[in-house]
Amino acid sequence: MASSHADPLDDTLLNHMAHEAVARYPFCHQARVSLVTRSENATFLVESPSGRYALRIHRPGYHEQVDIESELAWLKALHEETDIPVPLALADCDGEHILTLAVPGGGYRYAVLFHWLEGEMPTACLDPLAFRQLGEITAKLHQHSRNWGRPTSFRRIVWNHETMVGPEAHWGDWRDTPGLSATDAQFIAQAMEQVGRELSVYGRGAERYGLIHSDLRLTNLILHPSGTRVIDFDDCGFGWFMHDLAAAISFEEHHPSAPAWVENWLEGYEQVVPLSAEDRAILPALFVQRRVQLTAWTGSHAQTDMVRSLGPDWLEHTVRLCRRYLDGKNWPIGCV
Repeated sequence: MASSHADPLDDTLLNHMAHEAVARYPFCHQARVSLVTRSENATFLVESPSGRYALRIHRPGYHEQVDIESELAWLKALHEETDIPVPLALADCDGEHILTLAVPGGGYRYAVLFHWLEGEMPTACLDPLAFRQLGEITAKLHQHSRNWGRPTSFRRIVWNHETMVGPEAHWGDWRDTPGLSATDAQFIAQAMEQVGRELSVYGRGAERYGLIHSDLRLTNLILHPSGTRVIDFDDCGFGWFMHDLAAAISFEEHHPSAPAWVENWLEGYEQVVPLSAEDRAILPALFVQRRVQLTAWTGSHAQTDMVRSLGPDWLEHTVRLCRRYLDGKNWPIGCV
């Protein structure tokens, strides 16, 4: 099954469009443009005498211009009002921060040029103590989110139980995952029904639900001597604040170190913002909900290198974690 969000354009055409976009920035004259990654969007490294930049060409059908404008508004506010290093968008020769690029043969893509944030991307082999810093950063993001006066035109994607793991979920339907047996599907369905009930009781009060990054995982962090930097706010939207912890261990929920990562994240978070007993109690539901959301994503992106790298037992671990959640004895993370 092909993703409804993946861009069908080939690399050659995207490269052509990237050069077309870069030409609209005077400070990128004679820049070298190279494709860095294609996940959902296409990201290019732009190297010019004036510096290094990241060009993001959006996939079709996911965000409208007002949604991207809202993302950029939050990034600008975070830059001006906090000490969290985040990427800032740059204006082109006409003062525009969001470009509309025509696709040969019809259609268009939005594009945004950001400052490049220097540093190294962490891996699952990092020191668990790094999650303590991530917890602190996430708490500061949430503090800002709760207190920020958003523009009246602000609009971002909504992350609730249905849009994450329902039949019409933003990232696909987990029921369509290749290799999922009827028995395994039943366990996942039971787990998701229970998650839905727990989240309904937990509620969406302003202290628990608001504007979040929603994909604050290892690949969206940059480690630098001056501190950890946060990138890729493309999925930021309205969800449960504690979902950002579930997202922090994305694709690695079954890793032996996951419990230590979580404990360190919680310790760091509570250095900034205290958590209630209810916040902690909802975590197992959010962990397994995120895992199933990612399972839907892997099903709709089965032919990508990312999914192939997960290994043949990744789906088996998903089912195991759902069963562990249903028995209620331990958090649905870790290897045993």
